[in-house]
Amino acid sequence: MTLSSKTFKKLIRISGPANCTRKKEDLLCYSYDATQSVYLPDAVVFPKDAKEISAILKLANEYKFPVIPRGAGSGMTGGALPVKQGVVLPLTRLNKIINIDKDNLIVKVEPGVVTGRLHKEVEKEGLFYPPDPASHDFSTLGGNVAECSGGPRAVKYGVTRDYVLGLEVVLPTGELINTGVKTAKGVVGYDLTRLFVGSEGTLGVITSMTLRLLPLPQNVGTMIAVFAKVKRATETVSEIIRKGIIPRTIEFMDNASIRCAETYLKAGLPVDAEAILLMEVDGTKDAVDIQAKELENICISKGAVNVKTAGSKEEAVNFWKARKAISPALFTYGPDKLSEDIVVPRSKIPDMVEKINTIRDKTGLVMVSFGHAGDGNIHFNIIFDKNNREELKKANKAIDEVFDYTIELGGTISGEHGVGLTKMPYIEKELSPCEIDLMKKIKTVFDPNGILNPGKIFPE
Repeated sequence: MTLSSKTFKKLIRISGPANCTRKKEDLLCYSYDATQSVYLPDAVVFPKDAKEISAILKLANEYKFPVIPRGAGSGMTGGALPVKQGVVLPLTRLNKIINIDKDNLIVKVEPGVVTGRLHKEVEKEGLFYPPDPASHDFSTLGGNVAECSGGPRAVKYGVTRDYVLGLEVVLPTGELINTGVKTAKGVVGYDLTRLFVGSEGTLGVITSMTLRLLPLPQNVGTMIAVFAKVKRATETVSEIIRKGIIPRTIEFMDNASIRCAETYLKAGLPVDAEAILLMEVDGTKDAVDIQAKELENICISKGAVNVKTAGSKEEAVNFWKARKAISPALFTYGPDKLSEDIVVPRSKIPDMVEKINTIRDKTGLVMVSFGHAGDGNIHFNIIFDKNNREELKKANKAIDEVFDYTIELGGTISGEHGVGLTKMPYIEKELSPCEIDLMKKIKTVFDPNGILNPGKIFPE
């Protein structure tokens, strides 16, 4: 227990009794995320604005208790877990879309806004916010910024950091700062905005953000290409880019993920296929038609046995249901899973897939690969029973081997899930001691008492 009753009463004075809790049932609700790990906090406080957050952080520095900012708890690496107890700070009450500026193509929002809600609201105005993590129906923008989330559309449009122009942030010591600009250009001083994006809630609590928007594409074409050989599918991805076509998405599903989704959906997916590519192009109707035909020709030339274009929005939605069904359906293969989001250069995807197949054959474990092939981001999953010591040992060894090979290919061990808790033991595979030491020093400058989201990213 790191929080005394006296200190909890001070928190109540800041946010009110209705917004502070120590009830066991409430603490349990904020003790876990998508990793399924559980760490019980001492208290949960729901602040209403930056002023309250500032007061809470100042109190934390005075009494030396941890504060853990939290979005929707959909993170895959334990970034929002209270590993050292303390106070969990859900930002759900800060949920306003403050202003949509159609003249300057920007929007100002609070961190508790659900990503999918922003998509819908700006699209009503003929505008477009491209970042689309798979969790967009429930994840929040604050969490997206803290993790620098990506998504299927990243191959054409980039990731969250490419759309963050400015931030309002409460520093760990309680000061309120505004970073960045509202303009397309701005190079005054260090780029603090980009430093906060992807910092996993360790450098400050984001209380509002100014995001860049684009005009909404007029048309979207969606298509599925089915391959008898997985190598042909992965080679097709590089061939598409080499031909000068940049689809807005190129999603990859291996045979295990196809079977998994079919078991879940019963949608008539080709379970004998070794791989599927789900692709989208956008733009004017003529541009979409031309690009879709070019994609079809490339896929067929590379060995696709079938290419189908969605004839309606409803059919396109059905195509995507298969892709989105994979994650929740994975547990049909076993009770536990390790989920990683490695990234390799596009040209190295065939090598990575071949390596995964080799490890699968060697270990006998169920392994499922899918993800954003257009930018080399593969979601690699191992399904196992953690109560089986032999399976657990094999799974951890397989992850270690996959990470080593990822680095060897010039990739990274995390494309959009962050480091958090689960990837902390592997960070030294990618970063040098000098780089890690420099990052730790930055953390100390921002957070001299180490109160904000401690125990994340860097091994202690």
